[in-house]
Amino acid sequence: MLFLILHRLVQTVLILLGVAAITFLLLYALPADPAVLIAGRSATPQMVASIRHELGLDQPLIMQFLHYLDALLHGDLGRSYTQKTSVLPLIQARLPATIILMAAGIVVEVVLGLTFGIIAAVKRGGLVDRTVMMLSFIGVSSPQFVVALLLLYVFAATLGWFPMSGFGTARHVVLPALTLGVLGAGWYARMVRSAMIDVLNHDYVRTARAKGLSSARIIFRHVLPNAILPIIAMIGIDIGQFMSGVVVVEAVYGWPGIGQLAWQAIQQVDIPIIMGVTLTSALAIVLGNLVADFIAPFIDPRIRAQ
Repeated sequence: MLFLILHRLVQTVLILLGVAAITFLLLYALPADPAVLIAGRSATPQMVASIRHELGLDQPLIMQFLHYLDALLHGDLGRSYTQKTSVLPLIQARLPATIILMAAGIVVEVVLGLTFGIIAAVKRGGLVDRTVMMLSFIGVSSPQFVVALLLLYVFAATLGWFPMSGFGTARHVVLPALTLGVLGAGWYARMVRSAMIDVLNHDYVRTARAKGLSSARIIFRHVLPNAILPIIAMIGIDIGQFMSGVVVVEAVYGWPGIGQLAWQAIQQVDIPIIMGVTLTSALAIVLGNLVADFIAPFIDPRIRAQ
């Protein structure tokens, strides 16, 4: 186990280094010049040159990247070009809101996905199965902003059950979490259905039925634990995706997360913030998959023997 932990930690460092290098190169390949955007349209060439020198943008690209890596080793994500403050406090201030939304969205999509996936697998080939698969297809195909606006119109504007936007109470998180959950539940339902149908055809399941075990015991004790491993892996991936990929949801609901921070930084070509959010998301994906790898042996003992 110790060797596995050390191996994954080395992988984590290499992945983050690769993400930092690729993102750094792609951002600096953009035609937009942050110094020009900061100085404004009426700025003189001398003013733009002064800003470029102040930001270190007049140095060779490799030197800029090495300076950035050196700052990372000291826990410094850089300084925002537009907000004139360190990037780390900006991300830390937005992180709790994103974590709350991420956790709520994952809970909703897992609960809905597992429920409908199990129903579809047990009733496979019938009307219920086809209905669930059709709904899951609609769910994964629906744009986030359409689902968000529809939920806002029905449950906030018409019924008045939830606030239109904002952050701070449990009522504020319901509609954003449902928006994320409905879209993700379709993938989970299809994955659970496929995995469970495969497991239901195994010999030990037929043996359990021959012994007279109840359908519920067979499904929850023998089938689901062997079919749920892909779901654990998907949750690990979703952790990173939700950390930065909920820009639309955060914008519609006025949710103050790091996704909205990243979108604002992209509009302003604020490279330090974009880099900081990207690295945070990459770290979340790596840690999410690491946790999933550690949880998997407790769900399926066969993995421990490998």
